[in-house]
Amino acid sequence: MRYRVIHKTEYDYSESVGLSYNEARLLPRLTTHQQCAGTQLQISPLPADYREREDFFGNRVAYFSIRETHQRFTVTATSEVQITPQEAQLNFSLGTDWESVRQSLRQQRDAQTLDALQYTLDSPFVSTDPQLASYAQASFPRGRSLLEAVNDLMGRIHADFIYDPDFTTLATPLATVLEHRRGVCQDFAHLAIGCLRTQGLAARYVSGYIETLPPPGKEKLIGSDASHAWFSVYIPELGWVDFDPTNNQIPADQHIVVGWGRDYGDITPLKGVIFGGGEHELSVSVDVKNLGD
Repeated sequence: MRYRVIHKTEYDYSESVGLSYNEARLLPRLTTHQQCAGTQLQISPLPADYREREDFFGNRVAYFSIRETHQRFTVTATSEVQITPQEAQLNFSLGTDWESVRQSLRQQRDAQTLDALQYTLDSPFVSTDPQLASYAQASFPRGRSLLEAVNDLMGRIHADFIYDPDFTTLATPLATVLEHRRGVCQDFAHLAIGCLRTQGLAARYVSGYIETLPPPGKEKLIGSDASHAWFSVYIPELGWVDFDPTNNQIPADQHIVVGWGRDYGDITPLKGVIFGGGEHELSVSVDVKNLGD
């Protein structure tokens, strides 16, 4: 399946900005099942310098600075990607039990396991605590396969939590999300990651987009899509397997990956430092268009 993604971010400042330094993680990465046919980053005002690199996690990062005085700042990322879904169907009842996976993460010293081990640790947005462990416990009885346990956890989060875009911000702690059972895709991904890490398992945060469909009989509004987030768990015989608790599904050919990290902080779409600016208004629009096979 081919998609075109247009992600536009616009800042309007109450006062002039004299200088800014920025990092953008808006360019989809190459994976086994995802290829990029082309990407373009349009920046206004034009940057004084621009370069791309890969960060520690292998995500594509664009660095640029703007030295022209301005009161409006716009970044538009346009990408075309080709996604090939995995053909093999996952058998949730088979595979290694979750306790054995936890043990292998502590004992194995191959490169893939050592890389996965970092995702068992606390990170700035995901700190493990007894409440998370208690919520996770129902999905992790002794001897259960890891795939079945994680699939059950995903389903419980989808059923127990209400999608509420007005309830949380980036500063809302997981304890609050867990207490009130409300949040957005970012919160649900963080929650699942925290639950898995309380069990000694490796889980990472995935940022990207998902194709959304309008209600029956309605036309899709351009720019009405949004960034999306889900999580991956490391399974030795399979590698990293994605789960989307917001939609209670395993991503196939509708999820477009921008990048991954320990949590949202490692894959923030746009961040930087500005000099001046005063107050600001932010607007973000995303359009995901299905271009067919």
